[in-house]
Amino acid sequence: MSKIIRIGTRDSELALWQAKTVQKQLEHLGYKTQLIPVKSTGDLVLNKPIYELGITGVFTKTLDIAMLNEEIDIAVHSLKDVPTLLPKGIVQAAVLKRGNVKDCLVYKDNEEFLSQRDAIIATGSLRRRAQWLNHYPTHTLVDLRGNVNSRLQKLKDNNWNAAIFAAAGLGRIGLRPEEAFNLDWMVPAPAQGAVMVTALEDDKDIRAICAEINHEETHICTSIERKFLNLLEGGCSAPIGALAFIKNEEVHFQGVLLSLDGSKKIEVQRTVKLGKHDDLADFCANFIIERGGNRLMDDLKKSSGEVNIYSTKTLTDDQKQLFHDNVISESSDFIKISLNRMTQRVLNPSPKNVIITSKNTVEALLMNFSAETLKFKNIYCVGRRTKRMVERKIGKVKHIENNSKKLAEYLVEYMDGTEVTYFCSDIRLDELPAILKENHIEVNEVIAYETKYDSKKIKETVEGVMFYSPSTVQSYKQENDDDVIAFCIGETTAKEASKHFKDVRIAKVPTVESVIELVNEHYV
Repeated sequence: MSKIIRIGTRDSELALWQAKTVQKQLEHLGYKTQLIPVKSTGDLVLNKPIYELGITGVFTKTLDIAMLNEEIDIAVHSLKDVPTLLPKGIVQAAVLKRGNVKDCLVYKDNEEFLSQRDAIIATGSLRRRAQWLNHYPTHTLVDLRGNVNSRLQKLKDNNWNAAIFAAAGLGRIGLRPEEAFNLDWMVPAPAQGAVMVTALEDDKDIRAICAEINHEETHICTSIERKFLNLLEGGCSAPIGALAFIKNEEVHFQGVLLSLDGSKKIEVQRTVKLGKHDDLADFCANFIIERGGNRLMDDLKKSSGEVNIYSTKTLTDDQKQLFHDNVISESSDFIKISLNRMTQRVLNPSPKNVIITSKNTVEALLMNFSAETLKFKNIYCVGRRTKRMVERKIGKVKHIENNSKKLAEYLVEYMDGTEVTYFCSDIRLDELPAILKENHIEVNEVIAYETKYDSKKIKETVEGVMFYSPSTVQSYKQENDDDVIAFCIGETTAKEASKHFKDVRIAKVPTVESVIELVNEHYV
C-alpha cells in the first residue's frame, strides 16, 4: 500500500507514546504513516469528574468524528477508555500486546497513612474510588483529572496523602516515582494496560494492515473483559473491574461490581480451558447479576440522574427499592442523637405511668438500666414500631396512639392516677406535656437523649423532602428554603412543616414505608 496511513491520537504525552508505538510497528512492516494529534472533550474539560461529563466515550468521541469525516485512517486509544459499543461504521482493527494491568499508588512522604483512620486519596475513577473505600472506608477521596504529568503535579501541590494511577501509563512515559507501589488487591478496569486501534468498517485495506499488528492473546482477554462490562451495562460511570489472563492453556477471569461508596461488593472468579472461553463473560456477568448486581446497577443509574426526593432520615436498601421508577432519592440523617446518662434516682420509686414516644428513648433506658429493673406498671407509646420495641425489650404496653396529641387526650380521659413520667428529648415540639398540665396531670420530664441538628444543603433539583419529626423540619430549615413538597410521617410533624411549606402531605400510617407510598402517589 503506497498511501500514507494517517494516525489519529490525543495529544497528551501518554497518548502520543501509544500512537508512536503503533507507528513504529506499522513502519517496521514497511508502511508509511503520519501522526495527527487532536484534543478530546476529556482533555479540554478538566473541572468536572469524568463521570459527570455526560458523554459516552469522553476520550474517544473527537477521534471518532475525525475518522467518520475521513480526516484520519486509524485512531489509537487506551482500550479501557473506549465504549463497549463503537459508533456505527467504526470497528476495532487491532489491539497491541498488553502492558502492566495494575493500578499504582503514588504517595508523598511515607506510607503510614494506610494504617490511619484519616487520609486523603485522589482519583478521577469511580472504580478506584469504590474499591479504595471498600478497603479503607474512613478515608476521604478527592477528584483528580488531567494528563499524567498534571496529575502528578497536583499531588505534589495539594495536601493529599496519595493518588492512584494506571501503572502502565506511568511506566510508558518514564514518570513512575520511587514513592509508588502496585495495588495488587485492586481489580483493574476492563482492558487496562491495552492499546487499541480503530478503523472504518468499510476500509478493508486498512483493516487488513492493522490485523498484522494484532496481539491475539491480548485480544482474547480484553474482549472477555469488555463483554463482561457490556453485559453489566457499565461504562465510565460504573465501579466495575475485570481482568482476564491466559496461563497454562487456561483463561482465568476475575470481575467485581461495587456501589459508589464501596460499601457493597459482588465478586466473581472463574477459570476455563482456552478455546472453551466463549461463554466466560456471560457466565460471570450472570453470576454478578443473580447475586444482587441488577439492584446495584439500578442504584448506580439512579444516582447518575437528578435527585428529586430527599429523605431527612437515612433509608435502607430495601426502603429505596420501594420508590417509583420516576423517583431518584438521596438520604441522610438530619438529626443526630446522643443518649443521656440517667441515675438510679429516676427509678426510685419506679414510676407508675410512663410515656415513651420514640425508639431512642428505649435505647437510652436500656443503656442506663437492665430490662429487669424497668418495672413500669403502665407504659404508653406513640407509634407501632416504638410499641413493638418496648414490648420486645421492656414490657407490655398499656395503650398506643399514632401521635402525641391523641395520646395526651387519651391519658386525660383514661389514665390511672394524676402523675406521669415522660422520657423525652431535649428538643420537643409536641403538645403532650402542655395538654396534660392543663388538665392537672403532673408531668415529670426526664431528658433521655439529646437531639442535634445536622442538616445539609440539598440540590436544587429536589422537589420533595421526607420528614419524620418536627425536629427534622427544624434541622432542614437551617440550611434550605421552603420551595418543596413536605412529605410528613404524622400530624405532629405536619403541623411543624405547615409553618414553613405551602404543600404539606401526611402519610396514612406513621411509618417510613407509608411516607414512601405518599411520595410514589405524587409521581405516578
